[in-house]
Amino acid sequence: MARGQTGTAGRRKANGADGKSEATRDELLKYYREMLLIRRFEERAGQLYGMGLIGGFCHLYIGQEAIAVGIEAAKRPGDQFITGYRDHGHMLVCGMDPREVMAELTGRSGGSSRGKGGSMHMFSTEAAFYGGHGIVGAQVSLGTGLALANAYRGDGKVSWAFYGDGAANQGQVYESFNMAQVWKLPVVYVIENNEYAMGTAIDRSSSETRLYKRGVSFNIPGEEVDGMDVTAVKAAAQRAAEHCRTGNGPYLLEMKTYRYRGHSMSDPAKYRTREEVDEVRKTRDPIEHVEDLLEKNGWADEAALKAIDAEVKRIVADAAEYARTSPEPDPSELYTDVYTEA
Repeated sequence: MARGQTGTAGRRKANGADGKSEATRDELLKYYREMLLIRRFEERAGQLYGMGLIGGFCHLYIGQEAIAVGIEAAKRPGDQFITGYRDHGHMLVCGMDPREVMAELTGRSGGSSRGKGGSMHMFSTEAAFYGGHGIVGAQVSLGTGLALANAYRGDGKVSWAFYGDGAANQGQVYESFNMAQVWKLPVVYVIENNEYAMGTAIDRSSSETRLYKRGVSFNIPGEEVDGMDVTAVKAAAQRAAEHCRTGNGPYLLEMKTYRYRGHSMSDPAKYRTREEVDEVRKTRDPIEHVEDLLEKNGWADEAALKAIDAEVKRIVADAAEYARTSPEPDPSELYTDVYTEA
């Protein structure tokens, strides 16, 4: 397909000419389980926040699951993920333990960052997950730096830098674009365009709303992707990764998606109607889309899907209990991981 024509928010292009999915049965079941894990995890995180067990800010990924899962399906071992503060889903698909992620949300010592990172600043070099960053757009520059390191080492790795439609207007994004293209760095910039940034509709804040075009003046190719379709995301990510790994420099993917909850748990989301959210849930939900593909291909029935859901719920319940019972960090942790001599 031509660039900029990969798909739109309302179209599905994951099926072959015979109407059957281009993905295999095992692939679709894997995507289904991973997306369901993110959703059930985020639902429980929202409950824990309401109970006062998670403090500070908490930004849920509900509705956007297909993006992290689809790109994880396309990336190679060692490729890095770096994102903003809506980051729990990215952590889970990178292979971080749900127990440790949930414990980090509650600020406990059993967390992946020993309770000091919280929801917005988790990190795991073992999983090649480089954050979780609270400064809007900062991860784009840092992700470009990861790509510079990859290019310097010649290790064939790609840096995947995720950011939202709000961060797309930050100046450091374009400084990063310029450097990445001048030096032909292997970085894929992934715009998770959920249409509202913190609470302002994109057409009220951006003079060019087709964000995949933002790289044109830097000669960076880009395309728009249906971010609610996990197979479309994977296909686009494979194209982008191939472009980067063959020495052609950066690539830009605009994922058209939608978050069901407010910007954060403290956001009542009064800038959009309930009818709008319900319509997206009914017609574009990424998990229901995979359910439909599995059932239409005869690869899973309702009982099988319910069994997967039950398994995922057990994992999430265990993670929540672990987070609740894990001890708080020792006060001495205030002085660890603050400064390292090189």
